[in-house]
Amino acid sequence: MTATSDLADSETDAEDDAATAAEVEHDNSQRVTADSRSGASRVMRKVGYVAVLALPFALAVIAGYLKYVGAVQGESASAADESVRAANDAAVAMLSYHPDTVQNDLDAAKDRMTGTFRDSYSSLVDDVVAPAAIQKVITAQATVPASASVSATSNQAVVLLFVNQSVTVGTEPPTSTNSSVRVTLDRIDDRWLISGFDPI
Repeated sequence: MTATSDLADSETDAEDDAATAAEVEHDNSQRVTADSRSGASRVMRKVGYVAVLALPFALAVIAGYLKYVGAVQGESASAADESVRAANDAAVAMLSYHPDTVQNDLDAAKDRMTGTFRDSYSSLVDDVVAPAAIQKVITAQATVPASASVSATSNQAVVLLFVNQSVTVGTEPPTSTNSSVRVTLDRIDDRWLISGFDPI
C-alpha cells in the first residue's frame, strides 16, 4: 500500500512538475511575445521620430528646388526677351545706312557685335560696303517683321530673324530682299552682342 501511495504521489508530483513547466513555458512565451511587441513598438516609434524630423528637411529641399527651377525658368525667359530685342535692333543697324553717313552708321552697328564676327563685319564694311555706298549712292533700309528665340541662357542666346532689306542705288527703283538669319548672341558686361549672323 505504501508503494502504491508512493507511486501515486510520484505521478502527482510529475504532473505538478509538468504543469509548472508548462506554465513557466507559457509565461516565457508571453514574455517573449510581449518583449518582441515592445521592441517592434520601440522601432516604430523611432521610425516615426525620424520621419517627423526628416519631413521639414524634405519639404525645405523640395521648396528650394522648386524655387531654383522657377528662378532658372524666369531667367531664361528674361534672357530670351532681351536677346530677341537686341538681335532685332542689331540687324536693323547692321543692314541700314545712307551714302552720306554710311561710315558712321555702320561703325555704330559694330558696337553691337563681338569676337571674330565683329572683325569680319568691320573688314567688309571698311573695304567693300562703305566705299560702294559712297561711290554708287546706295541707301539700304532693313526691317525685321518677325523674330523668335531658339534658345537662351544667362550668357548665350540664339535668335531666328526674318529680315527684309530694301536697297536703292542712285535713282533706280528700290529692290527688296527677304532672308532668314540665325543670330548668335553672347552676354558681355550686361549687354547682348552678336557673335554670329548666319543666313539659313
